[in-house]
Amino acid sequence: MNYWLIKSDPETYSWHDLVKDQSTSWDGVRNYAARNHLKGMKKGDEVLVYHSGGESIVIGIASVTKEFYQDPTTKEEAWISVEIKAGKPLKNPVTLARIKSDKRLKDIGLVKIGRLSVMPLKEEEFKIILELGK
Repeated sequence: MNYWLIKSDPETYSWHDLVKDQSTSWDGVRNYAARNHLKGMKKGDEVLVYHSGGESIVIGIASVTKEFYQDPTTKEEAWISVEIKAGKPLKNPVTLARIKSDKRLKDIGLVKIGRLSVMPLKEEEFKIILELGK
């Protein structure tokens, strides 16, 4: 199993939208590195959902239910989507400031490559964030 973090502006598509919809196509990604990470996602992988913008928090856990396919929001073959389903919210959302202050997370992509909307996590990083969210 692999672990991921996906980012979205909550006014565009939020954790609460995902919970209401139960599942969604994670589409509209227009960055080649993020697209390559989408290609690496496998059914059953776990995903942390991060609200960017003014909130800057990890808010919930989702999972991949369908591996990559053509992004339905464009006809350009370069862009793909995956499907994810809502899991559980974090009891205490984890702020970016909290992540940055934890030395165990100093190499996490969220800190190193902050603009990337889809990024892999090491299992240890994933578990640390879950621990912080209890």
